[in-house]
Amino acid sequence: MRVIFTCGGSAGHVNPALAVAQQFEAHHPGCKILFIGAERGMEQRLVSQAGYPIRTVKVSTFERSWSLKVLRHNVGSVLKLPVGQHEAAAILKEFMPDLVVGTGGYASYPAVHEAARRRVPCAIHESNAYPGLTTRTLAGKVDLVMVGFPEAAEYYKDAKAVAVTGTPVRGEFFSLDRERARLELGLTDSQPLVISFWGSQGAGHMSERTVDFVERWAAEGRRFHYIHAAGRDYEDMTAELAKRGVAVTDSEVRPYIDNMPVVMAAADLVICRAGASTIGELTALGKPAILVPSPFVAANHQYKNAKVLLDRGGVELMEEKDCTGEGLYRTALELLADGARRASMGRALKGLAAPDAAQDIYKNLMKLVKK
Repeated sequence: MRVIFTCGGSAGHVNPALAVAQQFEAHHPGCKILFIGAERGMEQRLVSQAGYPIRTVKVSTFERSWSLKVLRHNVGSVLKLPVGQHEAAAILKEFMPDLVVGTGGYASYPAVHEAARRRVPCAIHESNAYPGLTTRTLAGKVDLVMVGFPEAAEYYKDAKAVAVTGTPVRGEFFSLDRERARLELGLTDSQPLVISFWGSQGAGHMSERTVDFVERWAAEGRRFHYIHAAGRDYEDMTAELAKRGVAVTDSEVRPYIDNMPVVMAAADLVICRAGASTIGELTALGKPAILVPSPFVAANHQYKNAKVLLDRGGVELMEEKDCTGEGLYRTALELLADGARRASMGRALKGLAAPDAAQDIYKNLMKLVKK
């Protein structure tokens, strides 16, 4: 069996593809798997680290604001479409796949579109509650649309078939418990743990507000354990904290959280964005969270992701325009003081978890191949 996965732009698009690729390897030893991504996309690093080959095609983003600069950018993106399509066609002709699967991002368009044109079995998976431009455009061309949220199915009126599968999450997020994770982190007292992160690229204004949060946390006697991953804002954050006379250790404010499954499992409260991968991890662990969706993503889809969890009673939602460091800190204290509420939030999130998502996606894809 020969399978192409195509994705890019964010971990939320790449990680589901990797999880399903592992299913194909488990069920079909010796199968050939190839990834297709963008020339400079983060998918190259993630896919290579997972041990899969990856080829690239020329694609570019489409901006949704209006200005002369944006217009020029979008015209350039349009001009790249036939180039990327030609490159995808050459890859498909050489690899001869039995199946092509797109999991989102602009990089996934050329190969899936070409597969549909050649009548190679093809499908797309959308992790977000609101579909991205790529999946909306391809929905009427592919054999199957798979979605992570039941609420997303309504957006695919023109699809040949829609399946609600959930979004794959790494197995570690389903196997760890809080007490074992706390011991692994060396936390042996009864103080709760709060963790926060805004993504590896940092978050500008939210990082500034996190400095205010940390300052208040230190001033009030560190009433809970705290870990923040600052991403590329790490040096600016630590410099500003030092300027304010706030001393933090490398474990409290750090560039990245390398052992994310363990840290999240140990946490009593998570403060973060609302990307699809993060949502899947929160539901897998049943971790109460304060979500501050990024307002800088296409179609404000992170807000829609967070709203699904809010409506189920699993999270607190704060929009960035209304968010302050003081507000985050006070909301965190309120939740930490209310164990019954956090337990209820955890149960609500667990109800949204999809531990068998990768297997369900594999089964749906195999039905296409057998046809």
